Amino acid sequence: MTKDELISRMKGYEWTDFECKKAQRDVPKDVYSTVSAFANTQGGWLLFGVTEKNGLLEASGVDPDAFDRVQNAFLTTLRAGQKLNQIVNATPYVYDIDGKRILAFHIPELERHRKPVYLNGNPWDSYIRRAARDERVTDSELHRFLRDSSRSAWDSEGVADIEVESCIDTETLRWYQELFYRRNPEQRQVDDPLEFLQEWNFLIHQNGKPVLTRAAVILFGHDRYVRGLLPRPVLDYQRIDTRFDAWSADERWHDRVVFEENLFKTWRGLVAKYSRIAEHPFKVDPATMRRNDDPPDYIAFREATINMLIHQDYGDHNRKASLKWFTDRLIFWNPGDAFATKAQLLESNEKDIRNPLIVNAFRRIGLSDQAGTGIRSILRNWRELGRRPPLINNDKAGKAFELILLQAPLMSEAIQRFLKSLNINLTAEQATLLAIASIQPVLDVTDAAMALNGNLALAHHALEYLCNQQLFIARENSTYSLTELTRSRFDQAEKAESMDKQVTGQVTGQVTGQVTGQVTGQVTGQVTGQVTEDTGQVENWLFDVLTACIDPKKSTEIQEIIGIKHRETFQRNYLDVLLEQGLLVRTILDKPQSRLQRYKTTEQGQTLLKQNRQ
Repeated sequence: MTKDELISRMKGYEWTDFECKKAQRDVPKDVYSTVSAFANTQGGWLLFGVTEKNGLLEASGVDPDAFDRVQNAFLTTLRAGQKLNQIVNATPYVYDIDGKRILAFHIPELERHRKPVYLNGNPWDSYIRRAARDERVTDSELHRFLRDSSRSAWDSEGVADIEVESCIDTETLRWYQELFYRRNPEQRQVDDPLEFLQEWNFLIHQNGKPVLTRAAVILFGHDRYVRGLLPRPVLDYQRIDTRFDAWSADERWHDRVVFEENLFKTWRGLVAKYSRIAEHPFKVDPATMRRNDDPPDYIAFREATINMLIHQDYGDHNRKASLKWFTDRLIFWNPGDAFATKAQLLESNEKDIRNPLIVNAFRRIGLSDQAGTGIRSILRNWRELGRRPPLINNDKAGKAFELILLQAPLMSEAIQRFLKSLNINLTAEQATLLAIASIQPVLDVTDAAMALNGNLALAHHALEYLCNQQLFIARENSTYSLTELTRSRFDQAEKAESMDKQVTGQVTGQVTGQVTGQVTGQVTGQVTGQVTEDTGQVENWLFDVLTACIDPKKSTEIQEIIGIKHRETFQRNYLDVLLEQGLLVRTILDKPQSRLQRYKTTEQGQTLLKQNRQ
């Protein structure tokens, strides 16, 4: 943290990673609860010599005569291993503000095996950081920390009181074995179920007796054994046919399944649900449970769903994973935070995982991308669809993980108008970050990388260019936002779009006349016999296209609706006209020739439809 960043943060308030103490002559007694909270969650900055006055922070300074004593006493206590159960290596900094010396310490988050950090030898004297408060852990929270700190994974431990032969669902295991050997033909084939389970560490020996691991039960067990090991559902699936912001928790879902069966049966059940409401209808190979084309929406759904199934904390019996499917977003939530930071999740490398046996079981049959790339795969495929970047909330305090796939397009009509008004040559990546900043007031490098397929280096370069062009401004804490001038231009674009909507009647009349006249003339001269000159007939196909493209359609589908056989004629005299008139818009703006390109009815086109119905 630089001096300027410190001054800027002092103009605000204490928050999740920022705590101030007066500490003029002594180390405050309550400071160690903050150290515990920072070390147990996401780390943070602790400042001595800052006082709160009338709700504002101001530099009061540490007494010069006590400066060295305060600093040394605090650092010595952190490393002594007596007040705290773990050694905490804080990094000290000294700042001079208006002649007042401020001591700042960065408290790092500790590795999961060293958590929880607690005071006075008492594990219940552990704290977590939530908002601007240090909160003592509850019993459930403490048990989550202790479970995650174990050197042995929960899923690899044996379950001694379950009969091996009767527990395993032979249909599930046979299905898995067929997929496994089809994908791994070099492996020695083991047909005997128990020998196969032992070969891959799902069956181990304890006290000379073969026992199934928890992973074996969760992956392959009969329903009653899964419920016996896990006294809460594996997953709560809900389809809610409304927008998220229009929904109340008191409202009933439209379709719900509470899955209380093994993970592979749960996955197959979810695929069946998805196939009925997917944006791009498809068929799944019943043997492999995979589809042949694997379009981006399916890949993103697959990776997000399997991420939820394989990484959740199955030792948490009080909270269940959930998938809520709204009309404008999918929300995946599971108990158990990711051990990595959000930035680390974007890196393509092996990561510390909670359930190694379960994770590897899915990967061996190709039901998840290669190790460490799942989040990047989700980001890449969601961007290919032209949608807003997914949101990730890795809640270290609450020990939960949430992934939100937003269905809204990134390039709204207002944003497209705004980008055109800049008159600057931008790469697709730079235009994407401008679009993100127009709807998100502040973003950091990780946010930028989330929008660019998880590529941190590309995000750095794009942000640097946008700052050099004076479109972005670098803020404190390594964050960025639109400059005031750029923000003003975006606001103007939004107002212009709003004015367009206010004069809908006028625009509708103009568009109807322009499109009908232009298309009728073109059709008469070029495709006589396919569509007559009758204005009503031209309008009919126009409205058929606009209605169909409420849900994005491929160009071949639109061509079939119109009934034009010649591809070039359709492109030049129909599709291009609809795009030029602003009635249709491409879903992938930066790749017009993409094989995944779709065309969607704009708000202007929807207005025309409404006027026609009236």
